[in-house]
Amino acid sequence: MRQPLIMGNWKMNGSREEGVQLAKALAEGLESVSQEVAVCVPFVYLSDIRAALGSSGIALGAQNVADQASGAYTGEVSASMLADIGCKYALVGHSERRSYYGDTNQSVAARFCQAMKQNVTPVLCVGETLEERESDKTFQVVDEQLDAVIDAAGIEAFDKAVIAYEPVWAIGTGKTASDEQAQEVHKYIRQRIAERNPAIAEKVQILYGGSVKPDNAKALFAMPDIDGGLVGGASLDAKGFLQICHSV
Repeated sequence: MRQPLIMGNWKMNGSREEGVQLAKALAEGLESVSQEVAVCVPFVYLSDIRAALGSSGIALGAQNVADQASGAYTGEVSASMLADIGCKYALVGHSERRSYYGDTNQSVAARFCQAMKQNVTPVLCVGETLEERESDKTFQVVDEQLDAVIDAAGIEAFDKAVIAYEPVWAIGTGKTASDEQAQEVHKYIRQRIAERNPAIAEKVQILYGGSVKPDNAKALFAMPDIDGGLVGGASLDAKGFLQICHSV
């Protein structure tokens, strides 16, 4: 039985004070929740948020990780640094990184591998644009994104990784894939993993990330291959995020 995971992605939002208050509100409100919850926060606030979360059990995550172990890479943050500060998770290949900052399937695979080497759980984000969906290329795009990581890290790496399906056309647009549309792609991803290793496919958590909100979370999370959510804007509101967490 896969453990549900709800992960908030704060993106580049908020001040130190706002982040600390949000973390404290979540820590207080999630005392009765049994599934795993994590928050991915800006690098500069990782230490503050870790302190604010205290012993709540909410895991700490980063929004990216360098594709190199160390060296002259100004502005980057290595996986060993994330591990040192207490990060359990790191997002890799988020659509905004791919679209705005030129992350390729190969660089995403390198980031994935760096996280794995430091026992930071990579959360591999995959998904198609609206143009790709309308051209019936959804599965082709997902295949290419998955295969780059499988080729670099091996299928066994997914025994200690998370996958997040995020239809790019549903991120920050207010649009959401229907429950059936999301389930179709989640099922496809699990089948693709199963072709290489059925045991890992059954175990790997696949999250849905695409405008998850309190009013659609319950139906999405009821789908058999959706194991939780990667929540963007709604994770910045304590009340709404708590409602999403309680939807599992």
